[in-house]
Amino acid sequence: MGCFSFRGAAVALSCGAIALAGTSAFAITPNKLVSGGLKAYTGTTTTDYLTDGYLTNWKSSNAKEIALNVGEGPKKLLINWESYGDCAWATDFTSGCGHTGVALSNFKILTSANSTNGTDGDWEVAATIENNPVMARGVEIDFAGKSWFKFVSEGDVGKILEIEAFDMSAGGTDTWFFMGTSISQMGIKQQDTDSTTAQLIHARFPEYTPAMLRGGIGCINSTEVVEHLGEYLEYAGNVKFWAIEMGTNDAWGGGDWNLQTYVDNMQTIVDSAKAHGITPVIARIIATDSSKAGWQINPAYLDAVDKLVSDNGLPAGPDFYSYFREHPELLGSDGVHPNSNGGGQAMHHLWAEALAPLYAVGDTASGSSGDSIATDSGAVRLEHAVRLRGDVVTVGVYDMMGHYLGIATQSLPQGLYIVRQKVQNRVVNKVFLKK
Repeated sequence: MGCFSFRGAAVALSCGAIALAGTSAFAITPNKLVSGGLKAYTGTTTTDYLTDGYLTNWKSSNAKEIALNVGEGPKKLLINWESYGDCAWATDFTSGCGHTGVALSNFKILTSANSTNGTDGDWEVAATIENNPVMARGVEIDFAGKSWFKFVSEGDVGKILEIEAFDMSAGGTDTWFFMGTSISQMGIKQQDTDSTTAQLIHARFPEYTPAMLRGGIGCINSTEVVEHLGEYLEYAGNVKFWAIEMGTNDAWGGGDWNLQTYVDNMQTIVDSAKAHGITPVIARIIATDSSKAGWQINPAYLDAVDKLVSDNGLPAGPDFYSYFREHPELLGSDGVHPNSNGGGQAMHHLWAEALAPLYAVGDTASGSSGDSIATDSGAVRLEHAVRLRGDVVTVGVYDMMGHYLGIATQSLPQGLYIVRQKVQNRVVNKVFLKK
């Protein structure tokens, strides 16, 4: 039953108070992106595609020195980079497929307070990276009193797609590693999308700019992930959230013979992540188009994912199974992988929708829960009771991604929504949980 009743322009609560969802345990502290759209200096030339937020333009740099002027202010920076290769995060974590690519493996990150062009001025070493084998990674550096940073390498740098810098001065926790199979390798990194998950979150919650690393590896299964957990933790253990898409290769063929191994492996991944201060968010395994693939994910695997989430008290991830079961046209000719005509784009949107409730609760870690959160249309406030004012002029109900749902809640399923009300030309948004 819905808790709101609407009478013309007036609005009244029909059942008193709305309870909040239990998402505050996973509240996120923002880390502002400070490099977006800046020129990257590569010797005598500059580029803008290394900081545009997209990986899918396939414009890359092989410059041995790349410098950015992010300006003074941040005391600490998290610097992320993404390399191309064949879009797999690592080339040797699975025996099922052969992967290729040159990682940015041996280089230094330098900082300067007085450079004018990325070359002149005084520079000091902030970090030294040696023998890095993965295509996407982040490193935190001290940056107090500095304005420039640059990568300096003497060896082969491969193809660098993107460099991002985030202000970590306030202890930001909006950092994500997207662990996955070829489903994520293709859908999250390789294919075109109108917006990435990070951009979608930022559009809905402007004070947040998620730091997003792509970690899909074609052919990998949960057993191989466990075998390489040490490397996952070494190279992606400094993020706060692992967004996990895993199970297609474990469940291949439609049987359940490997189910217990999958469950045990996933529990090991969850336990290891938690032990390192990382919150796992697990997606439900993507459905196949059985008319093309000749098989479908066994329901026992879906039940297992649901139980892992429930038993471990994790935030719910996206339901790839239900969505792609309803939209087989977004799967490729093999009936298994997302296609390039909207499949990957759908994955980004589904991740953003699933993660939105974590952002809606605000930054409780710094004591701002219940305070205003800047949005594109006013302020979002979390209240233990949503009590609409009597002089409300306009009311609308929206989902957590900002899609308009009308002015009635009776037919809506349980979940988090936003009630938007306009009072004396001021827009106020309040998040509520329909039970």
